[in-house]
Amino acid sequence: MSNGADNFYKSDKVTLKKVSFNNQYKMKVVGNLFVPKGLKHGSKSPAIVVGHPMGAVKEQSSNLYATKLAEQGFVTLAIDLSFWGESEGKPRNAVSPDIYAEDFSAAVDYLGSQSFVDRERIGVLGICGSGSFAISAAKIDPRMKAVATVSMYDMGAAVRNALNHSQTIEQRKAIIAEAAQQRYVEFAGGETKYTSGTVHALTKDTHPIQREFFDFYRTPRGEYTPKGSSPELTTHPTLTSAVKFMNFYPFNDIETISPRPMLFITGDNAHSIEFSQDAYKRAAEPKELFLVKGAGHVDLYDRVNLIPWDKLTSFFTKALR
Repeated sequence: MSNGADNFYKSDKVTLKKVSFNNQYKMKVVGNLFVPKGLKHGSKSPAIVVGHPMGAVKEQSSNLYATKLAEQGFVTLAIDLSFWGESEGKPRNAVSPDIYAEDFSAAVDYLGSQSFVDRERIGVLGICGSGSFAISAAKIDPRMKAVATVSMYDMGAAVRNALNHSQTIEQRKAIIAEAAQQRYVEFAGGETKYTSGTVHALTKDTHPIQREFFDFYRTPRGEYTPKGSSPELTTHPTLTSAVKFMNFYPFNDIETISPRPMLFITGDNAHSIEFSQDAYKRAAEPKELFLVKGAGHVDLYDRVNLIPWDKLTSFFTKALR
């Protein structure tokens, strides 16, 4: 819990209610709705959908962001993406970028139907992989009036190329071939195989980036196992579905989101900084790339003394007024 980490932060300034609603595929999406206490009766407030890191659940990082922004007067909704957490979808931990993006739009459906929410003032915030899903959704859903990302991963580029384009085409094809063969195994009733995610133990050879994720996902700082899952499965997508990210290009046509504003927040020491820089370069105005000095990728999941709350508040206040 060092260095200001407070993933499980709770506030007496907001009310929390678990809610659920269907996406277009009639899959139940579950979320935590945070409402500022003392909202004026009959008023309509701005609202923000918050998406969790890839492989995580709403209790990891997104609840924190939703709570802090609700303290600033926004109605917020932290959702579990389909196939993860309490939301529906089988097999569990499956990858479907199209359905993930749809979940953001379904969350807008829900918020825009609440009497205390102004449906013309709804924004989205995506953390890590959800940054790319939120952008994918916003390109075809103009009801999302503002888009912010934190420690964004372009999950398509990350799986196709790895960080800093360190993965060769031959390595990519080997992953695809393994997943394709695994389809036969599972079609015949064999055991589901999982991939990537966060290691469960550290060794002297563990990569520094894996150590960074381990410190959040495998320690009391941020560890959370949703009902029906197990610590062995958390963060790990299925092998056969993970390759679907190879066909995911969320930044294509990102400029068409304009004139709706976009804010890309990343640590200046983040191993994922390339994705925010790429999105910013491709996006049209109004846009901003905000670097948090001294912050790494996972630092911005929950280190409340590093997360630029004032920047997020001012961005959404201006964009959703």
